[in-house]
Amino acid sequence: MMDQGALQHVLAAPGVDPTLSDFNQLIWWLVLLKVGIVFVFLLLTTIFMIWLERRVIGRMQNRPGPNRAGPFGLLQPIADALKLPLKEDIIPRGADKLLFMLAPVISGAVAFVSFAVIPWGPEVSIFHHHTPLQLTDLPVAVLLILAMSSVGVYGIVIAGYASGSPYSLLGALRSAAQVISYEIAMGLAFVAVFLYAGSLSTTAIVNAQQHEWYAWLLPVSFVIYLFTMVGETNRLPFDLPEGEGELVAGYHTEYSSMKFAMFYLAEYINMTTVSGLATTLFLGGWRAPWPLSLWSGANSGWWPVLWFVIKVFILLFCYIWLRGTLPRVRYDQLMDIGWKVLIPVSIVWILLIATVRAWRLDTHSTAPYVVFGFVIVLILALAWMWDSAAQQRAARNAPSSPDDFADTAAPGEAAAPTASSAAFPVPPLDLPHYHGLGLEAGVGIEADVTHSDTSTKEVTGA
Repeated sequence: MMDQGALQHVLAAPGVDPTLSDFNQLIWWLVLLKVGIVFVFLLLTTIFMIWLERRVIGRMQNRPGPNRAGPFGLLQPIADALKLPLKEDIIPRGADKLLFMLAPVISGAVAFVSFAVIPWGPEVSIFHHHTPLQLTDLPVAVLLILAMSSVGVYGIVIAGYASGSPYSLLGALRSAAQVISYEIAMGLAFVAVFLYAGSLSTTAIVNAQQHEWYAWLLPVSFVIYLFTMVGETNRLPFDLPEGEGELVAGYHTEYSSMKFAMFYLAEYINMTTVSGLATTLFLGGWRAPWPLSLWSGANSGWWPVLWFVIKVFILLFCYIWLRGTLPRVRYDQLMDIGWKVLIPVSIVWILLIATVRAWRLDTHSTAPYVVFGFVIVLILALAWMWDSAAQQRAARNAPSSPDDFADTAAPGEAAAPTASSAAFPVPPLDLPHYHGLGLEAGVGIEADVTHSDTSTKEVTGA
């Protein structure tokens, strides 16, 4: 009889592509070792990203980043991590205490679970046991990541509800609507990858990219996923749930100490997870890029871990670049991008990809040609309808004459809304105090403004 180590040695050699069956032969201490490696990697990545983000944005904005605690400020994230537990843990009097404490735990725990199915290397030998460099894999591993990202929103929504603050509640509702819209586009971007790989397993998807990455075969899906991964993680320019200019801090306004640190940690871990998923689905996973792939040992041993980490940090650097470059978009623009651009483009792209795949599998049938022609006609019809709607919208919002901008209302009365002012909701400016009516003496500095023969009071200062 062969022992377990010898059996594993016969079944798999180090450096080969792992399969789903390789995860059924792991021993318990090897699983715990992988869990510890993933946990430490995510914590160290978060600490390093906090330091890197401050340094890079400081350089982009021509100001110094952290440079006092340790060499090059490297100990600044450590100081922050030690400071947060020492802060006073405040729970609002009107908050639901159980849900208030449960929300950050949900966000943090779900963020760690999502990285479990990301492969970061081929099969290697660890203490004479051959094992894939991946915690686990499933036949529907990508769906697990989508499910975990959806469950993570519960932590945000519960935090906004339990805080008893209008700012927190508004941030939670924004996050729920944002995740719904962008998760649909993200799932549609994955469909093209599934059609080419023939599997939802992350291991199988990496194996299918042995000769060519899906970022080159499916560029539209890759670009759509890049948009959705920013929206999913609530990062600039899509950080509307945390818009400090509107909502103080959004859903975590009332949180402090370690509870706030859990939300902070979950955000950066989610950034690492979606970057790792983008690497797995579109950038060849742990496989070496060209021309390093010409080296016979590039995709064996421990070298693939280095290629995987480099790809992930390139995407994380893009997060920092976006934050230091782009301003926050309006909420209606955020929803328009998700529902009116990303989702329709994803649907049309999936129809094209499905037609091409069917054409390659069955070249004798006329059905793929019919579907392809229908897709082309549908694209042209959608483009024409989009252009017509844009022209009608521009004609409806454009003023017919310069006099439309003039205030033709009588003094003390509300001005009639014009087409241009109705395009975007603004706070009402026809309240009495805007015209100086109903103000007692000494409240503000008043000035007489003469309109023809009528005089009214207008507030010019306070």
